[in-house]
Amino acid sequence: MAAMSSDEFERGESADPAATPRGKRPAASLARGITVIEAALKTLPGTPGVYRMLNADGDALYVGKARNLKKRVSNYAQAAKLSVRLKRMVAETASMEVVATHTEVEALLLESNLIKRLMPRYNVLLRDDKSFPFILVTADHDFPRITKHRGARNRKGDYFGPFASAGAVNQTITALQRAFLLRPCADTVFAVRTRPCLQYQIKRCTAPCVGRVDREAYAAQVRQARDFLTGRSREVQEEFAHSMQRASEALDFETAARYRDRLRALAHIQSHQDINVEGLTDADVVALAEEAGQTCIQVFFFRSGHNYGNRAYFPSHERGLPAADVLASFLGQFYDNKAPPKLVLISHEPTEQALIAEALAVRAAHTVELLRPQRGSKRKLVDHALANARLALGRRLAESASQRRLLDGVAVAFGLDSAPTRIEVYDNSHVGGTNAVGTMIVTGPEGYVKNAYRKFNIRIGERSEAPAPVDSEAAVTSVPSGGAADAATGLGTQAPLDADAAIAPGDDYAMMRQVLTRRFQRALKEDPERTSGSWPDLVLIDGGQGQLNIAQSVLAELGITDIAVTSIAKGPDRNAGRERFFMAGREPFALEPNDPVLFYLQRLRDEAHRFAIETHRARRTKAMARSALDEIAGIGAARKKALLLHFGTAKAVGQAGLLDLERVPGISKTVAKKVYEHFHEEG
Repeated sequence: MAAMSSDEFERGESADPAATPRGKRPAASLARGITVIEAALKTLPGTPGVYRMLNADGDALYVGKARNLKKRVSNYAQAAKLSVRLKRMVAETASMEVVATHTEVEALLLESNLIKRLMPRYNVLLRDDKSFPFILVTADHDFPRITKHRGARNRKGDYFGPFASAGAVNQTITALQRAFLLRPCADTVFAVRTRPCLQYQIKRCTAPCVGRVDREAYAAQVRQARDFLTGRSREVQEEFAHSMQRASEALDFETAARYRDRLRALAHIQSHQDINVEGLTDADVVALAEEAGQTCIQVFFFRSGHNYGNRAYFPSHERGLPAADVLASFLGQFYDNKAPPKLVLISHEPTEQALIAEALAVRAAHTVELLRPQRGSKRKLVDHALANARLALGRRLAESASQRRLLDGVAVAFGLDSAPTRIEVYDNSHVGGTNAVGTMIVTGPEGYVKNAYRKFNIRIGERSEAPAPVDSEAAVTSVPSGGAADAATGLGTQAPLDADAAIAPGDDYAMMRQVLTRRFQRALKEDPERTSGSWPDLVLIDGGQGQLNIAQSVLAELGITDIAVTSIAKGPDRNAGRERFFMAGREPFALEPNDPVLFYLQRLRDEAHRFAIETHRARRTKAMARSALDEIAGIGAARKKALLLHFGTAKAVGQAGLLDLERVPGISKTVAKKVYEHFHEEG
């Protein structure tokens, strides 16, 4: 990072031009920022708390905690002692907000929560922290179910995890079904079964839905599964082995074979643990590797003696930030929405380690030890995690370098002034105009930015009045809007720019118009100065000249003239590798068949297509799953579930008598009458 003088800050200049988002922003003044801080100091208490530095738009620049607010914040008023990064932050500060807390631990917990919620640009940010999947063994049914669970733990039952990925959960559940024969089906399916399903045939369930196993025997299966998942695997294996031996001695070889298969399933689970440490029950292993100004933090999860996998994180932070500070910020944010185990093994000692351990203990309601082991099996485990962190960071750096070369190639191919830092790719998906959706994917120097992907439910319907004709020579400003449009040019009829305008089914041009209008109208409303980094350098449309005309007309009508727009169309016979590109002011062109930039653009197009199809299928599935009960006012999810559990199907509900409806638990006489009248009203 280039050095910078105080005089440059006074003039509002930036030390790092790449760090300044596109678009105009008010000139930053270090002196003005210090004045704001000095004014806040007059009323600050000398107690623990959290402070927020805000810019002129009210967005958080930095969130920090302090044991003594007055002493901590006063450091920012001493310009000579500030680093270039802090000088830039102070120069952008237009106001401050402070929350006093009773203790420093409370301040640390609040700081972590606010950082994750506000995502201030000058903090260490954990951007890819997603909820982890768990295994749930339900406890609100006579015959408990085993299933994957993600999100709030509202349902009654036992939760086992976290697992590093959904794939790890699915594999474990499949093995547990083979070992303990627990049902995976939903309660609604269970209630209407009349004969065993395929899970019973392939020996993964004992079919309690049709009475092939009684409640007591099934409860024993559930107990064994819980014992195994809570670390008592040896006892469960011994129990299976004794049962197999007894069956064999009694010449009941079929039963003995079943226990043999269940023992093999348990062995299969344990053989896929990859790495285990004797005596380690519940623990997380957190290892940090840094190189070239970037950091990778690898986290391994151990629960009940089982290795539940690992995940790599790449927190965003300023170059040169000490590893101790990065790790401290990571731990606070990582455990903000999940309970830490009693032991967390770490590769580095974080800043304020004792305070972090105390804060985690408050959050978890049990003691939490942060341990940096120096020798033995625990040290080997940390070294293993550290090696994985270094490998992941090496791959990340290699991918970043390759990505930068590709983006430079995109700039050359499309005649851009510089490599794009944000590319948005748009696509639509529908079947005959039904369940139409539009999608946007985002990519940049770090690869796909999946938390920036967007879905648009397209509003379908006939227009209320005929639109005015458009000048056929005005290709750039023309707005095709229907079946009358020429397939090659996209020229047809034009309607006023209206994101809420209903469109005809199957009108791909109008669908794209609606998506782009909604996207950029919202961008103009939420970030007109383009300071958030959410504006694209390049818009890529899946389509030909017609789709390009649509995109250009939308941007032109919104007054957006500085975003490059390109459409990509498959070549003759829709062959990949013969794509043609369309841009304003240029004849359609193609790239060399073996050009890496062409392969990169194909991948972007295919990713947008994949996301659009998945979004459309999800919407179509949801529409198909709608029940006639959804049309009845006052019938929410709970009552709908009660009716379906009692009668089995919506059709059976419609055929039920009034007295039968009144007998359903949770359904009052008033509600029963409403349901009955809905299905039996005359006319």
